[in-house]
Amino acid sequence: MSDNESKFKRCDLTEVKTYSIANRKSKVDETQLAKPHEVGDSFANYLQTLPHILKAADFFSLVDHILSARKKQKPVIVLMGAHVIKVGLSPILIDLMEQGIITTIAMNGAGAIHDTELAYWGKTSEDVAKGLEDGSFGMARETGDVLNNTVTTARSTEMGFGEALGKRIEDDKPTHISLSIFAAGYRLSLPVTVHVAIGTDIVHQQPSVDGAAIGELTLRDFQVFTEQVKMLNDGGVVLHIGSNVILPEVFLKALTVARNVAPPVKNFFTANFDMYMHYRPRMNVVERPTQTGGKGYNFIGHHEIMIPLLAAALKERISK
Repeated sequence: MSDNESKFKRCDLTEVKTYSIANRKSKVDETQLAKPHEVGDSFANYLQTLPHILKAADFFSLVDHILSARKKQKPVIVLMGAHVIKVGLSPILIDLMEQGIITTIAMNGAGAIHDTELAYWGKTSEDVAKGLEDGSFGMARETGDVLNNTVTTARSTEMGFGEALGKRIEDDKPTHISLSIFAAGYRLSLPVTVHVAIGTDIVHQQPSVDGAAIGELTLRDFQVFTEQVKMLNDGGVVLHIGSNVILPEVFLKALTVARNVAPPVKNFFTANFDMYMHYRPRMNVVERPTQTGGKGYNFIGHHEIMIPLLAAALKERISK
């Protein structure tokens, strides 16, 4: 063997069998491709320019599922973290409640705080790093007074945290009441529930806090929320927006109870909207609940872009 010869045998490609592309099933064809946007065109026409491929196709499927759910009078439940309010989406969610699209909203305790501050004072979200330096973080007196007093007073009623807060805001009629998801829920008779972990919220730092009242009212809200989850069977929708731990866990437990006391609760649809892929939303909202029927979707992107896009697409479809 000379120095120019290889020691290794090569596959003879002339033996390869080929076939015509005309006989091949392809995942993409010309009808699915994007189209350039025309300046001045309508939003409805813009939607038609999106490619019907991968996540864009999933997006349109989710819109169909949501509209189908409401046509069948099935719930559309939103699980949302406080960040959704902080990035300015309260008016979008309230509009979807008023349009009859969203039927239930579940929040963590921070969501109640940001909603309250917007309703009463038209602003929210402090500089945490600065306040942490001198121990003033979370010590705004008025925020604690409204929330803690509401919860303590409502303990003697039959209301849960969210309903009591919505009623308080409706009764007080603060300057910016139109920005309150809780007030809208109370006015529209739609459940807006609060699921609190003690010690996670700034109002738990203040002298007016009543842990027993918080625990009682947030347990009532878990029961209210579970009653809504019971109705998901055969076409309901759950949208998860930006809660990495608490609400995915609450949903999983509520679904377990619902399937225990009112089976079946299956064949519904879920979607996770978040900026990053997290374990609990993926497993507890998208994958596990739909493994025996229905379908789950994941959409990665900033809430302040994705949620208005979804809302606008829904409203355009409803208007037709």
